[in-house]
This record gives sequence, structure tokens and C-alpha cells, in this order.
Amino acid sequence: MFSRLSIPTPFQVGPVNAYLAGRTIVDPGPDSEESWEALVEGLADRGLEPDDLDRALITHPHPDHFGAAHRLREAGVDVLASPATAEIIRAFGDRLDYEQSFFEDFFVAHGMSRSTASTVVELPEAYLPYAPDCEVDATLADGDALEVGELDVTVEAVEGHAPGELIFTYESAGQDRAIVGDHVLGDVTPNPLLQPPAKPEGERPRMLPAYNDSLTALRERGLDEILPGHGERIEDPDGRIDETLAAHEDRTDNVRALVDEPTTAMDVMEGLFDDLPATEYFPAMSEAIGHLDVLEARGEVTPTESDDGLVRYEATGA
Repeated sequence: MFSRLSIPTPFQVGPVNAYLAGRTIVDPGPDSEESWEALVEGLADRGLEPDDLDRALITHPHPDHFGAAHRLREAGVDVLASPATAEIIRAFGDRLDYEQSFFEDFFVAHGMSRSTASTVVELPEAYLPYAPDCEVDATLADGDALEVGELDVTVEAVEGHAPGELIFTYESAGQDRAIVGDHVLGDVTPNPLLQPPAKPEGERPRMLPAYNDSLTALRERGLDEILPGHGERIEDPDGRIDETLAAHEDRTDNVRALVDEPTTAMDVMEGLFDDLPATEYFPAMSEAIGHLDVLEARGEVTPTESDDGLVRYEATGA
């Protein structure tokens, strides 16, 4: 059975959940002294020290989930993650450089001023101190089986929240359970952030359509309990997933109503949210473009690059 360790973070999201079973920990939290002390204390309460652990499993490459992994690895703990997550966390600063280069031009093309776009893409640099580079000792693939204490755990790949996202499913006390990172949260409707192409010159992944599909597939599993990356255990997974999908559908309808004439994603963002600070522009643009991606996939809007270099979306009447 996995037990939860609540790890404080310096981020607005608040504490992150690490999960421990046997000598395996999932998502050890960010790299800060306060977070590390909480992790060490949580292990000590269970009769363990960091070097007693065998391995750390990482659900996805966000600093609040993987940042402390390098300290565990220095203590002799093996770090395991998906190939995509491994590529990102072994050179997190390089990944940020790539994202900054891509999204400054991308946001300008979607209606944001160059000066604002430059400011927006610089903001995530504040996360770098909490996410030191970390090599991965072994990679995990969809369908891999792990023995964790007395549990048989299955690795499952999901999509939408982050590149290389994994969940870990297992049966305990006759119930099907899953550790899901941020794929499903109890009190927040996750907003899949925009991602650049996996490789330069590649196609930008459509995160929200992929996330909706992934949630629908997880809903069909009929899980009995979900252990999320933040907040309390979710004892009605189907109900929570239904609420999340319904919230996404409502927002998609709102975005569709804003495309009453050719319009940029920046215009849509401003139609959805009033007086946002620049610190919220990246998630807000992620939401606007994510729902435009959903509508495009449904054939309800079409993006076109105009003579002025801006991408505008137009309703198709479908």
C-alpha cells in the first residue's frame, strides 16, 4: 500500500504528494532545503533514510515532482522515468532554452506583442534552481511491470499534461488504484500547458485534445481510487473525470462563441480572462489555444496565417 508524504513547494500550487511503498518513492518533490527536510522527515517517520530507498519513479518532468531526484541519486537511489521525461530532466535548462526560443515567436504569431512574449517566456527561469539536471538510470515504457513492496505495479503512458507522462496502476485490498501525478486532480481542473514540437521543425503536439482522449480512456477503466500529485485521494475517480471533461467542454463552447469573426488566440485569451498579469499569460494562452485545437480537430474552426504574419482562426460553420 502506498502512503503519502506531503512535500512543501515554493510554488503557487502548494504541497506536492510523494508516495512511498516498500523502498520505492514516486515523485520526491522539488529541490529546496524545506522540501528535502520534509522528505527526509517523512522517510524517518517510516524508519527509512534516503539511502535506504532502491528507486524513485517520476510521473512527469515538472520541477515540483522531480527536482529532488538528483539528491536521491547521489544517495545511491535509481531514478526511473519515461524516455521523454529522461531526456528533459537530464538537461532541464536546455529544455527551457528550447521552449523559450519556440514560444516567443509562436506567441507573436498568435497576436502577442514581441516585448510581452519575451517577458512571458523568461518567467519560467525562476523554476531552474528547483530542478537540477538528473540522469535517469532506467527508462519505463507503457505496460512495464514493477514489483513495489508486495504490490504488482503496471506502468501506463498517458498524454496531455506533460511530455512523457506516466501513471502507475495497481490492485490493493481488492480495489484498482492509480498514482496519476497531475493527470487528475481533485480540486483543480488541470490546464494542459502548450508544448513545443518534440524536435525542431516538427509538429506542435495538440495537448488538450490528447488530454481529453486520455481522460476518456482512463474513465473507461473504472478505477476505484486515484492518488493525485496534489490534494487528497480521489475516491470517485469516474465522477471527478466526468467533472473535468465537462469543464473542458464548457470552456470549448465559450471559445467557440468568441470566434465570431477571424480572431487571434490572443484575442480569445483576452475574451476569456480580464486583467491578467503577465505571470498568467502562458497558462492562459495554453487554455485559449488548447480549446482552439479542440475546435480545429472537430472541424469547427480553421487557422490561417494572414498577410501580416498573424495566425487567425475562423469559424467553418460545421
